[in-house]
Amino acid sequence: MNTFLLNQLKEITPEEHELLAGRNEIDRSIYMHEDSLEIDRELLLEKGTLISLRPHTRFVFFPKHTHNFVEMVYMCQGQTRHVINGTEVILKTGELLLLSQDATQEIFPAGENDIAVNFIIWPQFFDTAIRMMGEEDNPIRDFLIGCLCRQNEGMSYLHFEVSDILPIQNLLENLIWTLVNHQPNNRSINQLTMGLLFLQLVNHTETLRCDPHFAEQQLMLRVLRFIEDHYRDGKLQDIANTLHYDQFWLSREIKKHSGKTFTELMQDKRMTQAAFLLKTTSLKVSEIGNSVGYENLSYFHRTFQKRYGISPHKFRQCI
Repeated sequence: MNTFLLNQLKEITPEEHELLAGRNEIDRSIYMHEDSLEIDRELLLEKGTLISLRPHTRFVFFPKHTHNFVEMVYMCQGQTRHVINGTEVILKTGELLLLSQDATQEIFPAGENDIAVNFIIWPQFFDTAIRMMGEEDNPIRDFLIGCLCRQNEGMSYLHFEVSDILPIQNLLENLIWTLVNHQPNNRSINQLTMGLLFLQLVNHTETLRCDPHFAEQQLMLRVLRFIEDHYRDGKLQDIANTLHYDQFWLSREIKKHSGKTFTELMQDKRMTQAAFLLKTTSLKVSEIGNSVGYENLSYFHRTFQKRYGISPHKFRQCI
């Protein structure tokens, strides 16, 4: 991280001066209303804003609490220890933690050189990011956004171990910079930056760790990642072998949690990829059919017609 920016974030805040002077607990009036355990966005967000940033307060234990906003924690330096819905999460330098509004969190005291930033975000802030990722239908995108916007029951946090992925680090530093320095037109800049960040995170779901209490969601995430990588020629037996599951058990679980069979999910991905290529490239229809995994082009045409109601040729002409 830029040295000047890191030094800005390292500065001891008035709240931290009180803690170093002997205060032994958080000042609840900064975060929550009286007798509440919910950190309130209205106390942390300026009126009319959808996103705000504040350095994580060090030197003190944050007792169990919830949030009425989406929180994103980025570890600039050092590490912090969290307990989220009973699961310990150690956030290390360069890693990212996203917490849904359903998460219950505790945070253990951080030292002077443990520098984290907390993004306080209204769910509506992600609208631009969702639109940016909408050019190509992506089940992993839907999964991640659903977790943040309370569409996936149970998933409370997403932990991305992305410290060695330079584009993600650059985007996070850009986001922090604009918020810390109150750059002009920062709402548009920040929403576009968040969209680019999510596009990168979708491409690096192998770095994702999520709540171990919800094994079925983790299983579906791995299945969707497999389909994303192998939609041209992947087979159920391949992923069953990779995950060390019985093929028939895995088939039932996929149907149970997605409402579709593995074959249907594969076909959905092939069709959306074909539509994307028809819209964005000049490849021949036959080349597109082959590229998404259909050797039988007549079958490709029939399947596309059934999915979209028109032939691939007419689909391209309608764009």
